[in-house]
Amino acid sequence: MATTTWTRRHILSLADFVSEEYNTVLQTAASFQEVLSRRLKKVPSLQGQLVANLFFEPSTRTRSSFELAAKRLSADTLNFAPGTSSLTKGETILDTAKTYLAMGCDMMVIRHKQAGVPQAIADEMDRLDSRVGILNAGDGQHEHPSQGLLDLFTICSLLDPDRPHLELLEGKKIAIVGDILHSRVARSNIWSLTATGAEVHLAGPPTLVPQLFADFGTGRAGRLFLHWTIEPALQDADFVMTLRLQKERMDQNLLPSLREYHQRFGITRERLKLCKPNVKVLHPGPVNRGVEISSDLMDDPEFSLISQQVTSGVAVRMALLYLMGGGKA
Repeated sequence: MATTTWTRRHILSLADFVSEEYNTVLQTAASFQEVLSRRLKKVPSLQGQLVANLFFEPSTRTRSSFELAAKRLSADTLNFAPGTSSLTKGETILDTAKTYLAMGCDMMVIRHKQAGVPQAIADEMDRLDSRVGILNAGDGQHEHPSQGLLDLFTICSLLDPDRPHLELLEGKKIAIVGDILHSRVARSNIWSLTATGAEVHLAGPPTLVPQLFADFGTGRAGRLFLHWTIEPALQDADFVMTLRLQKERMDQNLLPSLREYHQRFGITRERLKLCKPNVKVLHPGPVNRGVEISSDLMDDPEFSLISQQVTSGVAVRMALLYLMGGGKA
């Protein structure tokens, strides 16, 4: 288990994470990955603590992963469903959060379609001088910190299974392809992957990769590049991360058609020939098969790390809850 003192009460963004914090998460997650490989997959680290999953937006992987992570740490869990809650009667989001606070909640995992909601709840918890920790599970087009960390853990664990650490990314080329504009996953991954000396290449149509993303690389240890064709992003890449086209977030016609998108930016076996021979492909899910990535490639364990990402998610979220909850080894 990592020994670095953890000082964050809330995890809302990766923009201000430092190397020591990344490595603490990676090493703690590695220890929990070992726990998850045992016959008895449960530890008493957060026994007696209460974790509430407040998901104001639909989710399968993230919500299930956080719930399982909390249970593996022996915490009690409460799951919130907006459709059957008092929100339908006019209750505010902050009042909902304060209700869970009154129930004795120790941590709240928040997902919302509007950016800034987890931050607003964290500010309210701090104003009330509570010790409740808030973990952002995805807010609008802002960030998705736990996804960025599990992607980082998946890559670093492949490079060094025994000791995943941030410095393994030094000199690696990582391409992120697709709907960068609407992707909170892309933003969190940009912050984590440029925290060391990696080259991060963003690729997609100009409507989905605006020039403003060039500013994300300012002052970072790694280097950030933008491309509006896919070939230079894939050339000699070590890892390729393709993103879902978030049709539910598009209020304008930003693409001619899904078919044309796949022809120009879809990840296929033929396109991977531009990359390093041992290239690996990631996707945060859910996947539009045949759009962002060809279906056969998605299921090919020689290239795809998608199932490993899901598995890594439980260990990483165990690590985050453990660190925030001041868990005892």
